[in-house]
Amino acid sequence: MASPRHLQRIAVMQTIFGYEMRKADDDAEPKKMLEYTMKEFESHVSDPSYAFALLDGVMSNKEKIAEQIQKYAPKWPLEKISPIDRAILEIGMYELVFSKEVPDIVAIDDAIEIAKSYGNENSFKFINGVL
Repeated sequence: MASPRHLQRIAVMQTIFGYEMRKADDDAEPKKMLEYTMKEFESHVSDPSYAFALLDGVMSNKEKIAEQIQKYAPKWPLEKISPIDRAILEIGMYELVFSKEVPDIVAIDDAIEIAKSYGNENSFKFINGVL
């Protein structure tokens, strides 16, 4: 069984991905999207506060996170990175650069595990290389 934080990272990744696909819609609000997504995990996550803090952190620091991704993946313009990989990278980069409560190795390892489950066959290698 996955840890509650792992599940919350997955929910945030799904929310960021969904938001990117729908951001042109007037009703696309990341927080409401996460509330909906967290319903899938409510039997395994009793306190979803980490997911909401993580989403807020990623969304509030999107430009700085994008700069960091570009710094470590200069040959990959953001728009060329698959939306799933980009969402995973944004979460991992946020935890590495801005979060003080998550050890770097945990942020990297969890991003790789999520990429193995949700990305393509090379996603986890790319995520590992960038982070």
